[in-house]
Amino acid sequence: MVRDTAGTVLIMANPTSGGYKADLLDNVRKHLEDLGHKTVIRLTRHAGEIGEICADPNLRVKTLVIAGGDGSINEALNGFMDHPAPPPLAVIPFGTANVLALELSLPRNARAIAQMICAGKTAPLHYGLANGRPFVLMASAGFDAEVVHAVPLSLKRRLGKLAYVLTALRIGLSRKATSLDIELDGEKCSGKFAVASNARHYGGPFVICPGGATDSGLHMLVLERDDPWSTLRYGIALVCGRIHKAHGALVRPFTTATIAAREHVAAQVDGDPFGATPLEIRQTERTVPVLVP
Repeated sequence: MVRDTAGTVLIMANPTSGGYKADLLDNVRKHLEDLGHKTVIRLTRHAGEIGEICADPNLRVKTLVIAGGDGSINEALNGFMDHPAPPPLAVIPFGTANVLALELSLPRNARAIAQMICAGKTAPLHYGLANGRPFVLMASAGFDAEVVHAVPLSLKRRLGKLAYVLTALRIGLSRKATSLDIELDGEKCSGKFAVASNARHYGGPFVICPGGATDSGLHMLVLERDDPWSTLRYGIALVCGRIHKAHGALVRPFTTATIAAREHVAAQVDGDPFGATPLEIRQTERTVPVLVP
């Protein structure tokens, strides 16, 4: 349980996660205190603690700062689902990748982070729901989810993004893809890979759809094939910002969708494993205030 600390800036971080930077956190705290804000750093001690704190109705802070990657932010949102009045959320970009930081053009040095928190400018952070779980970036089924499920945690911590590349190469040439049955607002289509996106970016700086996490509305990207040659072709289109124009690719907005298959296909949410298909995905009108520059 979190005691009433109204007026405090609470910074939460996982000290065992990749990209953890104790010096950066301490510098942010010092800058905030120099600017007149009482600041507390809380390092998590077990998995799921961020979600537990965010769900606690006794959490009363001026700002909750998550120092972590996209998975930590997802955990915070999941906790906020049960909070009657979530505090404003701020993000210090850590982790293997932080796509939300790109979406929001977040600063990465201590002074600028502290100034953003002090300024208190917020935007509504929209999110979707996949089988009832919130996602701020994406929910997908197919090859990328298989990689997320397969990458060893020790390798991820040691090599960062390269761990995903090596894992993708290891399983990419031997896997047998399963066809997905996708329904978008009642319209049916099929493919080998599907990602519901709440963000413009995917896998880093690559743009897959219009809009963004501070705009309402979801988009679905469906790829007709995912054999090695097609994957390379789609990858080039993604890097060039032309995935929406690639042959065999569909990008369209939707409100409700389902992704199913005859066999279970791996799924992921915001870069973390999320079981397997079927997925029921929908837009929600709920938002969380997030601090922006």
